[in-house]
Amino acid sequence: MTVATTSWQGEPPLAATDAQLWARGDKASFAALFDRHAEAVWNHAYRLTASWSQAEDLTSAVFLAAWRRRAEVALVHDSALPWLYAVAGNMARTEFRRLGRFRRALHRVPDEGLEPDHAERVVASVDDDRALKRVLAVVRGLPRAEREAVELCLLGELSTAEAAAVLGVAESSIRSRISRARARLRAELEETK
Repeated sequence: MTVATTSWQGEPPLAATDAQLWARGDKASFAALFDRHAEAVWNHAYRLTASWSQAEDLTSAVFLAAWRRRAEVALVHDSALPWLYAVAGNMARTEFRRLGRFRRALHRVPDEGLEPDHAERVVASVDDDRALKRVLAVVRGLPRAEREAVELCLLGELSTAEAAAVLGVAESSIRSRISRARARLRAELEETK
């Protein structure tokens, strides 16, 4: 993909496209990309983790990865958002696996005198968070192709065309995966009521 170079001096104009900002690759352009997409990435990260603090950490890590890899990434439809969502999904899965290993290790440690964390009790008391966690658990159990489509389109709010471009498959394949995933999610969530 070739991107036209930009010739502005100093701060990038507000009308600059993601592709122009990405191609420029300087701090001011990257700051404009961050301002433009940080909230959307945080929302996506929250929907993947059901945790405000994890969403903040994940958002920071996604933009750090974007800064480090800015010279080697090609944008989909001149938008940085699909790539940022895909990186957030990958990082969330990595974090979920790490936390799973950590929890299994904790179960092997005797729990004499351990006090439960007050923050965990507060978070657990919020009904919306529990419901989201239940949905995310079901999403994690989906086959990989369906899970990726759900994370990008339903949780990440990408279009099927953008998700197809990120995953390198046909748009009809994404629609089919989402349809199958919705049926599985509906069945699983009705069983756990």
